[in-house]
Amino acid sequence: MLAKIIEASIKNRFLVIMLTVLLTAWGLLSLSKTPLDAIPDLSDVQVIIKTSFPGQVPQVVEDQVTYPITTTMLSVPKATVVRGFSFFGDSYVYVIFEDGTDMYWARARVLEYLSQAASQLPENVEPRLGPDATGVGWVYEYALVDKTNKHDLAQLRSLQDWFIKYELQTVPGVSEIATIGGMVKQYQVTADPDNLRAYDISLSQLKTAIQKGNQETSGSVMELGEAEYMISSKGYLKNVEDIENIPVSLNKETGSPILLRDIAKVRIGPQMRRGIAELDGEGEVVGGIVVMRYGENALQVIKDTKKKIEALKSGLPEGVEIITTYDRSKLILSAVDNLKVKLLEEFAVVAIVCLVFLFHLRSALVAIISLPIGILVAFTVMQQQGINANIMSLGGIAIAIGAMIDAAIVMIENVHKHLENYKEDYGHMPQGDEHWRIITKASVEVGPALFFSLLIITLSFVPIFFLEAQEGRLFSPLAFTKTYSMAAAAGLAVTLVPVLMGYFIRGNLPKESSNPLSVFLIFIYRPMLKLCLLAPWLTIFASILIMASAWFPLQRIGSEFMPELEEGDLLYMPTARCIYRQGARIVDADRQVNQNCA
Repeated sequence: MLAKIIEASIKNRFLVIMLTVLLTAWGLLSLSKTPLDAIPDLSDVQVIIKTSFPGQVPQVVEDQVTYPITTTMLSVPKATVVRGFSFFGDSYVYVIFEDGTDMYWARARVLEYLSQAASQLPENVEPRLGPDATGVGWVYEYALVDKTNKHDLAQLRSLQDWFIKYELQTVPGVSEIATIGGMVKQYQVTADPDNLRAYDISLSQLKTAIQKGNQETSGSVMELGEAEYMISSKGYLKNVEDIENIPVSLNKETGSPILLRDIAKVRIGPQMRRGIAELDGEGEVVGGIVVMRYGENALQVIKDTKKKIEALKSGLPEGVEIITTYDRSKLILSAVDNLKVKLLEEFAVVAIVCLVFLFHLRSALVAIISLPIGILVAFTVMQQQGINANIMSLGGIAIAIGAMIDAAIVMIENVHKHLENYKEDYGHMPQGDEHWRIITKASVEVGPALFFSLLIITLSFVPIFFLEAQEGRLFSPLAFTKTYSMAAAAGLAVTLVPVLMGYFIRGNLPKESSNPLSVFLIFIYRPMLKLCLLAPWLTIFASILIMASAWFPLQRIGSEFMPELEEGDLLYMPTARCIYRQGARIVDADRQVNQNCA
């Protein structure tokens, strides 16, 4: 069957060339659309449930919020692990699913079961899902800085929360903009216990009065003079004076209204903070973290985010700057570019080796042309499968390059032999149909065997596909790309390579005896082969001894899940018992870290 495929490819060589051009164009298009990232995403499929319970200690949050949600999530289909964490005022529940579970299917199931737990939660406590992102979704971080000191932390935080955040969330591929640092502006009402007791007003009455005083409503329409007038009341609070003038109750003795300023003090202040953001040891700033949506192209998301930030800079207040504090695109580009350089170096080495051993430029072009086409075929399948280009997937291609070229070199060598024999028999090189007959004969002679040898190498990485969890997610991109590259090389060996040999291998071909490197290597190889055949048992014993010698260093070589990756960024996250007392110490520590890194 493979012989017939080779014969059909040579007979329909124009069609083979056209299909190769189309396949190459498709591969180049897929290459341009393939997502880029530094490392594969090793995160589990997980859904995060965050529930705020303001002012409550961790034990209360655990008993009234975390426990009911956690026990309900245990029955979610395909959920393998449910973890609950309780903090001051916040509850986090992580639901981890089986490998291969669709992210959005998992989120839908969690929402479905979350409705069952809602009846067990305290009043006005509403859980919400975290962003549809993974553990490697943190792709970009920025800070708002005002070196003119015209805007305080509260103003910068308001600018981030009410302007920049919403604008950046419109960027395609962005799941969430998380804000860190700064001070959240609050209107704080401090009740006077003595006045409350004197006027016989409870805290619940005070709270209800504030809520009712911050409302707007409408009263339908009124028709006057053949025109309709919409009736509405304006009641939203805009400043401290509006809050102070809210009527809370009536004075039973005088009948005059008791205003909020009579029983409480109103002021503007910051929300209680659980942390700070500090930059370069120069003081506090307001920061934002761009979290990428699951399955998106990290490099493209970062590019679009930068463009959006550049567009927003013109609308910032005077003196306010947006400074990049973390940018993963540098790591992605440096890692991928470094690997691209290594791939190009490997291409060059393969081309030089082909040229040196074949001693014929046009023959070497057969192998050199078929190699990138096979790699483009692998990229086409990668793009369709959703595998991004990272150091592992590109590493699989790098591993396969050496083996991909083997079949082409062997077939070229065999064609050289047949053409050399033909010239010795007839005194000239074959022409026209006779030339293509020799090419067909030489290709059919070794093509099927080479195809199956490449197919065996293709299947050598099949055991990696049975790995699970993090190790499976780490090594499967490498196995996929290596398998696709080898499969493409096997297919090209019986279709494109015979056609290219017919076009390129023409004219005077150098004999093997005229290549000094081949003569030298054969001179060394033959006596060694005779020696091994004369003493087979000694050869086998020496091979076993060499294999056994690897046992000692293997026991002391150590092991690591991932190689060390020098990203060049340092994230310093200290903890403190009291953020207000330790803030100055954190700034000093950050300044020391900055000086040491410099």
